[in-house]
Amino acid sequence: MLQCLAFVLLSLIFLSALGCNVEVNDGDLNPLPRSLRDVPAERLAYRFTPDVEAPFGAENGRAASEKLEAIRRDFETRRTDDALLRTVLSPDGQRALALYATSETPEGAFRIDLYAADGRFLRNILPLDLIGAFPQSVAWSPDGQTIAFIGRRNPSSQETPPAATPEASPTLPVPSGTVAPLIPSVPTFNTEQIYVCDRDGFALRPLTTREGLIYFYLAWAPDGHALVALACKPYEFDLRLSEGKPTAGRPRLVMLDGQERLLDDRLTDVLPVWSPDSSKVAAAFDTEAMIYDAASDHPTQASIPLHEDLLAASVRYDLERLKPESNGNTVNAGSETNGVPLSFNPIIRLEWPQPERLYLQTGFLRVYENETVTNYLRWHALDLRPQVASRK
Repeated sequence: MLQCLAFVLLSLIFLSALGCNVEVNDGDLNPLPRSLRDVPAERLAYRFTPDVEAPFGAENGRAASEKLEAIRRDFETRRTDDALLRTVLSPDGQRALALYATSETPEGAFRIDLYAADGRFLRNILPLDLIGAFPQSVAWSPDGQTIAFIGRRNPSSQETPPAATPEASPTLPVPSGTVAPLIPSVPTFNTEQIYVCDRDGFALRPLTTREGLIYFYLAWAPDGHALVALACKPYEFDLRLSEGKPTAGRPRLVMLDGQERLLDDRLTDVLPVWSPDSSKVAAAFDTEAMIYDAASDHPTQASIPLHEDLLAASVRYDLERLKPESNGNTVNAGSETNGVPLSFNPIIRLEWPQPERLYLQTGFLRVYENETVTNYLRWHALDLRPQVASRK
């Protein structure tokens, strides 16, 4: 009898200990997940808050042409024929990538050299038949072990140098610039693809091999398990440029083994972003936000339509903030001739600094030949949480 009683007491203690580690939703027997990482995208709920303060670091988080001082000095003193475009410091601060143009690189293209952070040249990274494209997409992996960039075939490269003619000088001039061993060639393509190499600039290989697609943006997952990228077809790329619009592509996940998962078949000019826990990716299409699972064997997605919320918020914004004109005439409160509020614009930027809060920036944006024009820039927030389980 005593043994049975002791067994029952031990069982109750064990079950109580288990119960202390499970959160229960107001009496519902379904345990709540401990973090949003465990919540599928399709099971997220949200609350929209318009016109909030910009997220911390949003104003200077995307520097256009940062240049490490020590490397800049090396180009100014030793490599005067090369134009330094930007430098990309490794996460540990020990190394940096120098992106530069030479007299032989096509317009908009660049080459990449590896430097120590103190300005010492280490090695060239690209073979002669490969050139870099879209310099803002060159990035170290979060652990600093891998470098990712976008490149394409160098149209000016030649497999075999032309034979010297009898009239040519027997002593050929040595080109100025960096001197490095010949780098083995890698597969190249006529359209821009994603390439990766290790932190020493070796093991260079194409991560994508889809000739006929232009990859123009990439971003590492915070844990480094994959990249999110944008890609489009060449005619789509050219059309957007001719219309004065930002380049638009279809968001996709690219794994480090080259496997690829298309997230959406629609074009977007909003750069997709990772959640801080690397479990999800957010994208935007006009006034709709999308969230995709990015670390699940059974991925889901969530659509968050915000047209009506943004429209109502824009009406209030214009009424409160558009002031009467100085001549005494009042501005037609918050509306153009077609009745749409002046400040009502699509989503143009995303930031995801905390797992539970996704920031959206709306605004007017046009790309001209010599400048990009923006207006009515406003930040909004989506506070995310698990959906409440339905009661039976």
